Amino acid sequence: MCALAHVFEEAGIATVGISIVRGQAVKSHPPRMLHCDFPLGRPLGRPNDPVFQTRVLDAAFALLPRTDVPVLEDFDVSITDDADAPLTCQLPPRHDPSLPAAVDEAIAMRPAYNRQLGRDGATTNVVRMGGPDRVPDLVAAFVRIADGALWDDAGLDPKKLGAAALDIRAYYEEAAIALADHIPAARQAESWFFRSTETGKLLRAVQKIIRDADGPREAWFRLVPVGQPPP
Repeated sequence: MCALAHVFEEAGIATVGISIVRGQAVKSHPPRMLHCDFPLGRPLGRPNDPVFQTRVLDAAFALLPRTDVPVLEDFDVSITDDADAPLTCQLPPRHDPSLPAAVDEAIAMRPAYNRQLGRDGATTNVVRMGGPDRVPDLVAAFVRIADGALWDDAGLDPKKLGAAALDIRAYYEEAAIALADHIPAARQAESWFFRSTETGKLLRAVQKIIRDADGPREAWFRLVPVGQPPP
């Protein structure tokens, strides 16, 4: 949306947008943006509250006359949502202390993943890099990067690092449904993965390593969601 705003402005059409992830707006410098500290997926804030939603829209459109661009204003109400709180579930015990912690953890998650996949109507999103059998090997590749190997020498080229991370996250988040024995709300399983598991911490560390080394964006961008707060 930020990029499109620049295109429209160059054509002489004034634009205004609503930001949920402030860092994106800061980096993209859109002409006029109202940042709303709301849960992802709720750009107008409170569901079924037209008065509040109209107030958000009015605040956004009030920026249209501004010519001192770029403008980034903060809406005066913040909304927190338990749907983004980490899921509460116990990790299964690990079995092989000779393995890296994240690899051992990924192997230990397999029974829970299998239980979830075995439920009626269940499908999987672990489909990009060879399925669940490959997940421990993918985690091991990230361990090698964290231990100092170049990302393109760890067994995955930059384009495949993002796909590997998505498969790993899907594997864990699907297993988390079996561990919690209920359907998590919104991003609870994602937050649990990045805040409570060894592999989630590993992906955070590898993303920082690649970014700090000025690695290509395609190699690090999908490792951690933009909206996932730092630990």
